[in-house]
Amino acid sequence: MTAFRGEQVAVLGLARSGLVAAQALQRGGARVLAWDDAAEKRGAAQSAGLPIVDLAQSDFHGIRALILSPGIPHTHPAPHPIAARARAAGAEIIGDIELLARSRREARYVGITGTNGKSTTTSLIGHILRQAGRKVAVGGNLGTPALALDPLAGDGCYVLEMSSYQLELTPSLAFAVAVLLNITPDHLDRHGGMDGYIAAKTRIFAHQDATSVAVIGIDDAASRSVADRLRIQGGPRLVPISVESRARGGVYVEHGALVDDIDGKAAPVLELDRAARLPGPHNWQNAAAAYAAARALGIDRAAILSGILSFPGLAHRQELVATIDRVRYVNDSKATNADAAGKALACYEHIYWIAGGLAKEGGIASLTPFFPRIRHAFLIGKASDEFAATLGGRVPFTRCGDLGHAVAAAAEKARAERQADAVVLLSPACASFDQFANFEERGESFRRLVAALPGERL
Repeated sequence: MTAFRGEQVAVLGLARSGLVAAQALQRGGARVLAWDDAAEKRGAAQSAGLPIVDLAQSDFHGIRALILSPGIPHTHPAPHPIAARARAAGAEIIGDIELLARSRREARYVGITGTNGKSTTTSLIGHILRQAGRKVAVGGNLGTPALALDPLAGDGCYVLEMSSYQLELTPSLAFAVAVLLNITPDHLDRHGGMDGYIAAKTRIFAHQDATSVAVIGIDDAASRSVADRLRIQGGPRLVPISVESRARGGVYVEHGALVDDIDGKAAPVLELDRAARLPGPHNWQNAAAAYAAARALGIDRAAILSGILSFPGLAHRQELVATIDRVRYVNDSKATNADAAGKALACYEHIYWIAGGLAKEGGIASLTPFFPRIRHAFLIGKASDEFAATLGGRVPFTRCGDLGHAVAAAAEKARAERQADAVVLLSPACASFDQFANFEERGESFRRLVAALPGERL
């Protein structure tokens, strides 16, 4: 990373992406000043050879840029004091994906954002491109830090999951293909409300021109408004996608079939029930978006469909962990809000639902239409009382406290009731931080607990 050779650059936040960014800058000749508010992370960075400098005491007038980890606020609800000092001194505040863009300008970039579905869509696009023989690197918010990805030249393509936090820190990147799946309320405190959240998401289309493609889901009002605005303003070629209605000039789902109308021919191309790892309408939207993006990148139809059908799925996203005594156990730990949990609840008819953790704003009231599908709910974590109040009188529930007791209770009840097509579904509708470090740890715990259950496995 040579863009800041010979200049002072501050790095705030030394978790995965921040640590990799600081090391890349140092190797590229920048004078790095690294800091993290956590002593443990400072120690690890120092052991890795990075100079640790308390940025709260530094003179930012001599610092060219602040590389900020995306989880650290720089505007709402209040800027981190170091971010505020950097802005006051005129230092540029950017993130690691912006550094990648400045170091690999010749490569092509595909960006995927949305409140839900972006990880699956990012992975699916990467899978399709690899299967088609393209040089591709997949990462960003998905897990692999941008500057840890393989370096790609002009014939390569970076496929990047982009959170709203990351988009705010990526001011110059022009995506050849930009995907906006959906927008529902989330992270509103970090963006000062819904308008700020929508503005952050739509930054993915900044710097696109007539040679670029914007793939936009039109099934929610906010995203539909974004599509209408882009259509009026001009710029990138717009490809709408929908699972609820016909999307003229785009890709949509009708009677369970994926329909390609990009060329105005409305050709059904795939019965989506054949894509076993992409169940439910929310995954059909992901498939439609990936199909549209791959077509925009010049992949032929047969290769795209082959990639969709061979997609192995993602861990912690409706992941079938086991089938025991004819009961399926599904790990959907990634469902950290009600909207995401609703996507999973819509896919099954007889559900033994494990839910709870740290509740998001609004709780689970929006999931009321799915309550008839739930045979019993097993509540965990701090949200138990709030969820119990919402479920009371409509869905039978048990307060289980923790995941271990919930899995045991759900398994016992599902076996006893012998309901056909029974599913024990971990789809918490909550963040995990009251009992787990992250949703991955929660999902891994679910896997281990299910693996220890007795019974006949299919």
